[in-house]
Amino acid sequence: MAERLTSSEKNPEANELTEASQAANERLREDRERAVDRLKETEDSKAEQARENIDKAIETKDREKTNETEATTERQPKRQLRTKKTLDASFKTQMKDARREMSAPSRAFSKLIHNKAVEKTSEAIGSTVARPNAILSGSIAAFILTAGLYFWAKYVGYPLSGFETIGAFIIGWLVGMIIDFTRIMFTGKS
Repeated sequence: MAERLTSSEKNPEANELTEASQAANERLREDRERAVDRLKETEDSKAEQARENIDKAIETKDREKTNETEATTERQPKRQLRTKKTLDASFKTQMKDARREMSAPSRAFSKLIHNKAVEKTSEAIGSTVARPNAILSGSIAAFILTAGLYFWAKYVGYPLSGFETIGAFIIGWLVGMIIDFTRIMFTGKS
């Protein structure tokens, strides 16, 4: 009659230890599950809060855009005919706005330059005498002719009077004017 004893019958303390370790394992598993649930809840609440913040930001941007479009439509005048009177009035208001931000000397200089008589004179001179091609050719001619004349005078020993640069500019300017007006006569474009 050899009966076999199980390990629990042999050692009752081992039985108590296994039951205690199983209970501890069960408690740890429950604690882990609760911690995971809490973590999920906090992540969900953070995600929800982030979504709410994004929605609020989008709403404020939309409100700002609608306010900007309303403000720009209010600022834009209704379409008017472009007459001399409306153009002059528009120019005057723009000049007033620009001059408000200038210093006193700049404001005075602006008033002088934008005087009608000065503007008309400037436009007339710019379209006849002070043409860009003529000034450019005068400058190039003055540089080349003065340099050549300087080196020639230094080689020969001739003293220069100072009018050479001015004379070379005038010669180049005349050549530039002739070329410019000839081009305009043939092409018809200014």
